[in-house]
Amino acid sequence: MKRRSKRTGKPAFFIAVILIVALAYVSFFGVHNYYGDTEKVYIKGASDIRWGIDISGGVEAIFKPDIQSGTVTNSNMDAAKQIIETRLVNQGITESEVCIDYDNKQVIVRFPWQSSEEDFNPTTAVAELGETAELSFCEGSTNDTVILTGKDVESAKAAYAPASSNSAAGYYVQLTLKDSGKAKFAEATTRLKGKTISIWMDKTQISAPTVNEAITDGIASISGNFDADSAQELADKINAGSLPFTLSVDNTKLQVISPTLGADALRVMTIAGIIAFIVICILMIVFFRLPGVITSIALLGQVAGILACSSGFFPGINGVTLTIPGIAGIILSIGMGVDCNVISNERIKEEFANGKTIDGAIDTGFKESFSAVFDGNVTVFIVSAVMMGAFGTSDTLMGAIFSPLMNLFGSTVTGSVYSFGYTLLIGVIFNMVMGVYFSRMMLKGISRFKFLRKPWLYGGAKSEK
Repeated sequence: MKRRSKRTGKPAFFIAVILIVALAYVSFFGVHNYYGDTEKVYIKGASDIRWGIDISGGVEAIFKPDIQSGTVTNSNMDAAKQIIETRLVNQGITESEVCIDYDNKQVIVRFPWQSSEEDFNPTTAVAELGETAELSFCEGSTNDTVILTGKDVESAKAAYAPASSNSAAGYYVQLTLKDSGKAKFAEATTRLKGKTISIWMDKTQISAPTVNEAITDGIASISGNFDADSAQELADKINAGSLPFTLSVDNTKLQVISPTLGADALRVMTIAGIIAFIVICILMIVFFRLPGVITSIALLGQVAGILACSSGFFPGINGVTLTIPGIAGIILSIGMGVDCNVISNERIKEEFANGKTIDGAIDTGFKESFSAVFDGNVTVFIVSAVMMGAFGTSDTLMGAIFSPLMNLFGSTVTGSVYSFGYTLLIGVIFNMVMGVYFSRMMLKGISRFKFLRKPWLYGGAKSEK
């Protein structure tokens, strides 16, 4: 009995095209609705992307503690810096500068305008960042049931424990509670032994330790895979939630930062990008015919995917501040997408020269080109991940490994390099999805149409049948 080979049917082409076109439309325009003068954003589009200071300008603000509410130490200022950085990241602001003036007890912050900013009022822009951090200890892995708040915490500090008969040496965070929190924490740890008590800052989970034993004296140890820096970082975040002061903005020193480029720079770059994309598509169609059409559709999907991730389109993926280096990352990833498809399309043409049929040429062409495409993309993926770790937040695995490299370059390039790494990494991922999987599915699907089963349309000679 002859075994029939599995073929991609005609519907696969239409399904892929519909998915790509839908993604492109939504990622470009988003889904917005107006209720009177109020705009409701259901799905973010390109207009919701926060642009970097170099493109749209931004704000420089100086935060000062309310001295009357308590003594301000350098440790307090470090904790305040941590919470401001956390809030910036939670808002998708990945291009920012946060530094401390210990002598004058103030935190200096530079960050770009919101995408929807119309009044360009610095006071409004910085209002949320100056609020006291909300720290909570919650039952389980959600923040539904609060056990303690920052008001119940006396202090947190990083410490080192030498090796013993019961445990290995390592860093941990020592937590000291106030009298108001001792009884509540004792009851919770007794009841939740073997379960999780999560720690939240501004509705963002910063740690989720497991309760090993009941803690009745108000002194707890949070252990894990800490090093000196990560233990201190967690301690700073906890301390930020129990700051003995609030942060207020010195309105007399608010400054508006002008963009590096002119006001029309973004519009000009957009037009130039559209023209370049159209030219690339035309060249691909001229050189590769029908596979060139498929390549153009795949490139559209790749661009749409990058914009969607940059705006915060996908659930669970925060948006990113898009800077000029970030745009360069998009351009580079598109170039890699073109290269990926050129390699595959050239191999298909070669297979026609070797006497293969349309089905054989498509299958072999993609199969033989995959290793070269995969190797190139994996290399760029690793480089992008390293850049994001070195110049991004330190509360991620890559950040914990590579963030010390930031000190070699200074804080002024942190956000820009992170933006470049982010768009390049996302571009590589969508290059593999669109340039390899979707391109193959669309090309095999469209080749099922009888009137399109002509080798010339796929790069073969006109005389071939």
